[in-house]
Amino acid sequence: MKILVTGAAGFIGAHCVLRLLRDGHSVVGLDNFNHYYDPQLKHDRVQWVREQVGDFQLATVDLAHATAIDALFAREQPQVVIHLAAQAGVRYSLDNPRAYLDSNLNGFLNILESCRHHPVEHLIYASSSSVYGANQHTPYSVKDGVNHPLSLYAATKKANELMAHSYSYLFGIPCTGLRFFTVYGPWGRPDMSPIQFARAISEGEPLKLFNYGEHQRDFTYIDDIIESIARLIDQPPQANPQWDREQPDPASSMAPWRLFNIGGQQPVALKTYLALMEKHLAQKAIVELLPLQPGDVLNTCAEASDLAQATGFQPRIELDEGLGRFIAWFRDYYPTARAPLAAE
Repeated sequence: MKILVTGAAGFIGAHCVLRLLRDGHSVVGLDNFNHYYDPQLKHDRVQWVREQVGDFQLATVDLAHATAIDALFAREQPQVVIHLAAQAGVRYSLDNPRAYLDSNLNGFLNILESCRHHPVEHLIYASSSSVYGANQHTPYSVKDGVNHPLSLYAATKKANELMAHSYSYLFGIPCTGLRFFTVYGPWGRPDMSPIQFARAISEGEPLKLFNYGEHQRDFTYIDDIIESIARLIDQPPQANPQWDREQPDPASSMAPWRLFNIGGQQPVALKTYLALMEKHLAQKAIVELLPLQPGDVLNTCAEASDLAQATGFQPRIELDEGLGRFIAWFRDYYPTARAPLAAE
């Protein structure tokens, strides 16, 4: 199939492009290479993909540029769109809210409009576990309400789900939203805890552990995210014939629209996560314990039985194994941050 992947130079996007090319699909990538973090990491991800599977088309386009997005769709005529581009980060949204409106709302509208005018067989887009917000009932189910987001980032992700539903209903666009849970692994973003923690531990610098390390996260290894996406590509949602307006199912619809959680289903306390990092780096951390930050949720845990039913797959890579793979990549990519191992 011909597949357009937005955010193709991003963490999840680069891994997704690699998998799709290995599976024999024709891929067109899109990224704006912005400066939210060092663009060199994005260029290096693209180079990594090309070293593995050869060259692929990559357009440098900003989601907010409606004319450029529409022209790309008109030229390439993708059958499937995997929309992973977004302004990420909960804490960044506290100081730079307009970046989220430009990318996550205006940008997503441009994708939906292009899917409307250049019909696609399936639009898969990234949502986030952050939409569950103030909901403290775990595990989080796609059938739970998500009406109390705790950050603008989370609010834009919920808005994406609603926008996709309206376009699915009005124009028949098959839309699948994926709520990712704390994705980690090689080539991750430097604003996320794996790189921040690994760098601080390796360099003997103090690291900040919020909520005193007591809150939990449902860590999900990148390969499990990509496997889930790959299995959903040729499963565009159908209208749910049992959908009841009197008792509406929040995860499906009378339109061809559906939501899935993708999470490891094994939440781990942050202090346990840190201990595993110390183990793989063979070095103790210098920790500054701090209270919970604004916008952070206490605990996350995915209920992902719908994903398993639809695809026959559920995330399976344990945190200990996944962190081992991540640390091996970290030492290779950031050699100057590498601390001597006890065995050396």
